[in-house]
Amino acid sequence: MVELALNNLAQKMDGSILQGSPDQSFDKYNIDSRLTQPGELFFAIEAGRDGHKFIEDAYKKGAAGAVVSKNISISDKNFALIQVPDTLQALQQTGKKVLSEMEVKVVGITGSIGKTTTKEFTSSLLSLSYKVFKSRGNYNNYLGLPLSILQIQEHHEIAVLEMGINQPHEMKTLTHIAPPDLAAIINILPVHLEFFQTIEELASTKKEILEGMKKGGTAVLNGDNLWTQKIAHQWKGPKLLFGLSKNCPMRAVHIHKSFSQGISCDLIYEHKQKRVHLPFIYDHYLYNFLSAAAIAQLFSVPLEDIPRKTPYLKPGSMRGTIIHLPHEITLVDDSYNSNPVALKSILKSLASFPSKRKVAVLGDMLELGEKKREYHVQAGSQLVQYGWDILITVGPLSKDTAKGSLNAGMERNRIFCFDDSEEAAEEIPSLLKKNDLVLIKGSRGIKTEKIVEKLKQEKT
Repeated sequence: MVELALNNLAQKMDGSILQGSPDQSFDKYNIDSRLTQPGELFFAIEAGRDGHKFIEDAYKKGAAGAVVSKNISISDKNFALIQVPDTLQALQQTGKKVLSEMEVKVVGITGSIGKTTTKEFTSSLLSLSYKVFKSRGNYNNYLGLPLSILQIQEHHEIAVLEMGINQPHEMKTLTHIAPPDLAAIINILPVHLEFFQTIEELASTKKEILEGMKKGGTAVLNGDNLWTQKIAHQWKGPKLLFGLSKNCPMRAVHIHKSFSQGISCDLIYEHKQKRVHLPFIYDHYLYNFLSAAAIAQLFSVPLEDIPRKTPYLKPGSMRGTIIHLPHEITLVDDSYNSNPVALKSILKSLASFPSKRKVAVLGDMLELGEKKREYHVQAGSQLVQYGWDILITVGPLSKDTAKGSLNAGMERNRIFCFDDSEEAAEEIPSLLKKNDLVLIKGSRGIKTEKIVEKLKQEKT
C-alpha cells in the first residue's frame, strides 16, 4: 500500500493538520469503522451515514488518525486529525494525486455485467508478463476506486481497475480520479436501470470511460454487443474488438462445452491460433475471457503463453460454481446476483446439458426500474422456451416469473413459489430427484445462497 506522511497527506487533500505529528506515516486507509485495522487513516465520509459518528469506534479498534470535515475532539493527542471541507472530495483527490505520481499503466474495465470476472481474468493473463495490481473485490465506485488506488505498490507495472456506475455521468468522476491508458467496455445491457431513463443514457455514461482516457488510449470493445458496436463506430481513436463474429480481431472459434471439461475453443488473433481450455460453461464468461485476452495482447503478452493460465481462470464463488451432490444431482450455484440478460444467457447455456429434469430456482431480480414486472414475466417465458422442466420462484417479484411460465405453457404443478429464501431452503430438498440439474440464481438482496447451503447439507 501507499505509505504517506501526515503532512504529505494533508497537502494532497488541501487539508489542515489539527493534531498528530506531521511525520507520522500511514499505509492503510479505510471508510468503514467495522473493518478498521490498527494504524490506519479513517476517512469520515458522509454518504448515507455520517462517518464522523464512527470515528470513536475506529479509534478503539486501533485507527491512528482520521480525515474530518467537522469539529471533532479526540483526547489522545497522538491520534492524527486532518480537517478538510469535504471528506469524500479529500479521498478522491488523494487517490488521483497518488496515482498521477506513479508510473503504473491503468486498465479501466466497465460494463453492465461481468466487470469483476473480467478484472480477475485480465489481471491473471497480464501477470504472465507484468507485476499487476487489481482492485479489491468490487471496489469500483466513487468510494472504492480511490481506496483501491491507495493500495497500489511501487513495484506494480499495471493497475487493473474496475469502474462501476449507477448514476448518469458518474463515469466522469471515476476517470477524473483514474484516467485509463486502456479502457474496456465489455457489454452494455438493460440492467441496473433504476437511475437511468433509457439504455441510451446508460450507454452514453459508459462511453465516458473512453472520453476520460489519457491521450492516445486504446478502447477494447465487445464486437457482438449492439451498444458497444455503436460506440466502436463512433470512436475515432485506437480500438480492438473482441467476440465470436468474424469482424472481431480477437475471437473464439470451434467452441465445445461440457460439465466435466468446461469450455474448449480456439483463440484467434492476428493470424495466430491457440487452443485453450476454460473451467466454466457460461457463454458470457467466454466474452469476459476474450476481453481479457484482447487487453493482454495490447500489452504484448505472447498468445502462446495464454493457455498456461486459462485452466485457472475460475469466476468468483457463487458465480456458476458446479457442485456435484449425491444421487447424481448437479447443482449450479449462481446465487451471487441476477439480472434479465445474464439469466437468459444462463438458461440458454444450460439447456443443452443432459439431465433427467432441469430445475430453475429463481429469486427476484432487483434494480430493474419501471419494467421490473415485465422482465420477470419475460424470464418465465424464456424458461419454457429453453425447455426447463421445473420452476421454483423465491420472492414477491418472481411470482411474475411464474405467471410468464404459465402463459408460455408450463403446467401449474411444475411451478412452486416461496416468499423468501429461508422458506424455500426448507422445502426445495424434498422437490428434487435423482439426475436433476438445478440452477439457483437471484439478486443479492434475496440471499439465495441460503438455499445452496441447505442443499449441500441435506444431500451430504
